[in-house]
Order: sequence, then C-alpha cells, then structure tokens
Amino acid sequence: MFDEMRTFVLFADEGSVQKVAQRLPLTQPAVSRQIQRFEQALGITLLDRRQKPPVLTPAGQEVLARSRDILAAFENMKAVAAAPEPNGLFRLGVAKGLAHDSLAGELGSATARFPRVSMRLKSQWSHELAEQFRLGHLDAAILLSERSRYPQAENIGDEKLIVVGANGSSIADDPDTRAWVLSPEPCDARRCLAELLAGQRQPLTIAAEIEDAGMQLALVRRGFGLGLMPGRLFESSSPHGIERVNISDQDLHLDVVMLRSPHLGSMSKVADAISTVARGFITGTQPVIS
Repeated sequence: MFDEMRTFVLFADEGSVQKVAQRLPLTQPAVSRQIQRFEQALGITLLDRRQKPPVLTPAGQEVLARSRDILAAFENMKAVAAAPEPNGLFRLGVAKGLAHDSLAGELGSATARFPRVSMRLKSQWSHELAEQFRLGHLDAAILLSERSRYPQAENIGDEKLIVVGANGSSIADDPDTRAWVLSPEPCDARRCLAELLAGQRQPLTIAAEIEDAGMQLALVRRGFGLGLMPGRLFESSSPHGIERVNISDQDLHLDVVMLRSPHLGSMSKVADAISTVARGFITGTQPVIS
C-alpha cells in the first residue's frame, strides 16, 4: 500500500490527477485506480468527487496527516539502514576457552574504531551461544566446534589443544589410571578429548571439574591430574611446573568459527573487524585492521 499512499499524498499536494500523473509518471486512470485501491483498503472515502476537482473529505484530511507521518518514518528507516557509519549496540558471544583477557582487549580495540557502537560481550559454551544466535539474541558468535556443524559459519582458524601434566609426573603412563582436571560439561575441549579417548577405548576419569583455567592449572601442577590447554597459550606463557604430555598420535583440535547475522547492515563493518582480530588471536599473527 506504500505506492497507493504516496499517490494519495501527491494528489493532496498537487490537487490534480493530471499533475500527479506527470510527476510519477503514470497515466491519469492509473493514478485514479491507486487512490481508489487505497480507499478500498482503508474502507473509507478519502475524496469528495462531487466537486471538481475532487477535495479531501474530513476522513481524508486525517488519513493525509497519518500518511505523511508513516512515509516520513519509512524514509528515516531507510536512512538508518543505509548509514555508512555503524551505530548502536553490537551483541557478541565468545566461547569459553577463547574468552581470554588478551582477546577481550583486542576486541575492545577493534570496536573502538567505531565511536557510535557499544559492544555487549557474552561468554558461554559454544552450543549455548549457537542457540542464542539462532534466537536472534546475538549479532555474532565465535564458537569452538567442528566446522561441519555450522556449514554457514565463517572459518576463523584452528585451535590446537595439548595435554599438560605436572613436571616429572608419571600420571600419564598408564591409560587406565589417568585422571583429568577439566571444565564441566558441555566444555568443547572436554568433548573433543572424550571423543579421542573413546576411539582408543580408553576411559575418561575425572579427578576434578573446574571452570576457571587458572585453578585447573594449579591442580595439574600439584599432580592432581592431567589437563588441557590451547597450544598457543602454552607456547607463549610456558607455565611454571607444567609440561606437555603426549597421550596419542592423533591431534586434538577444534575449529574456530564465526556466526554472523545476515541482517547487520552497516554493523557488518564491526563484524569484519572482530573477525580480523579473532583470526590474528588464534593464529598468533598481528591483525591488520584498515
């Protein structure tokens, strides 16, 4: 009904079907039909056709005012959608295991390029973030998962996981007596480990479940059990009292993927900057954001 509404407003401005037809351009009968369709849609008479040229009825005057408001609001919405500069709230989810303070700092730097944007950051397990994204509660989500689970997602990188234990500990020697210090289910890294051990017919015995990565390493350091950590963090921090342990010829790794809403508009620039930062964080390279 937008075309019919615009035609009606033009008629009110011009006062003549002939002039409206010249401006659109349409034939005069086509202009008359559009105004009639608008009347039929509303169920009221907008023009008093007893007069020549027709004039607006009292109901037509009221509809005219409302029509101007609606058309003006629609033009404002189009202007917002076409705005070159991102503006508003960007809701980002980052999977636990990636939500490191250094990444948070990089993300903050990326979004600082857009002074009219504020970021709301949420950290949960990947499947929880994926559900929040599906429900429209997040504009983008960075997940740890097999990429095949989210074929529409953007590939960010590969998160290699390593097994760590206390220096000199023999806890890793016997697969049947190994114990693990891991995050509670549904931790993405824990699921990856469980699938590997199941394929080798080895048990997964939990010594402790702790979400905090620092407390996990503290227990591992004391010989309480084996743990998991990203290889990039082990190489960059060389944690005291912890050494890498080899339990299999197979690699432990998770894909890092990014889901982003198809309705971001100008906010796509923010998502692009976040993607660049996340990729640099995972690969260990300095992101270049233009």
